[in-house]
Amino acid sequence: AFMVAGFRAEEKDRPDPLFCDPLAAKLAGEQGRKILATVPKNFVGAWSVIIRTVIIDDYIRQAIADGVDTILNLGAGFDTRPYRMDLPKSLRWIEVDYPHVIELKETRLAGDEPRCRLDRVKLDLTDRVTRQKFFAEISATAKKILVITEGVVPYLTDADVSDLANDLRQMEKVRFWVVDYFSPEAIRYGKKMRARFMRNAPFQFVPEDWFGFFEGRGWCAREIRYIADEADRLGRPLPISLALKVWVKLAGAF
Repeated sequence: AFMVAGFRAEEKDRPDPLFCDPLAAKLAGEQGRKILATVPKNFVGAWSVIIRTVIIDDYIRQAIADGVDTILNLGAGFDTRPYRMDLPKSLRWIEVDYPHVIELKETRLAGDEPRCRLDRVKLDLTDRVTRQKFFAEISATAKKILVITEGVVPYLTDADVSDLANDLRQMEKVRFWVVDYFSPEAIRYGKKMRARFMRNAPFQFVPEDWFGFFEGRGWCAREIRYIADEADRLGRPLPISLALKVWVKLAGAF
């Protein structure tokens, strides 16, 4: 969370920022700065976080235009969208994360005002009984819900993701779910990077058939946006050498 907030904080200092997150540096703090000092300049993980942020921002705008009145951000970490995005005041935004994450976030953002109705809930997402009770309460008061699990699902086990998918499917008011997809190639490519920077947070959710996994639990992909394609569209291509780009294209062809 500190590293991701640090990446978002650096974006606003670019001459061509794709978004501006003025609170990210406050949340990243000294720990985030120390982590970023160890990260290579053209670190692909930083690039992917920025593009992913833009994609999800766009999904949120689409969902609101489609009538969503409640956004449920599970594993919210140091996300600041309720503060930095242009949102309806009537929108209800609910952030869920571990108690210590919520407490730190509330302390560091104590003097800042969100642009919509913001609630924070202290909850371990793997506590299924408490989670189901919480989901029932939210569903009873909402009309149309968008669920976000940005950067969360890969760190859960297959069983945890299966339970979460089933529980969300049982929520009548949930209409959309934004969830990360990693291809087998992306997982292999990122293995060394994660071993270096995220030793204490390994990927656990790596199903052989990602789409089939969710379809078997009642979820079908309505729209897919691949980070590399979106990055090219946004004028922020993958930060690797030309030789490596050629190698990636050739590898993909075969």
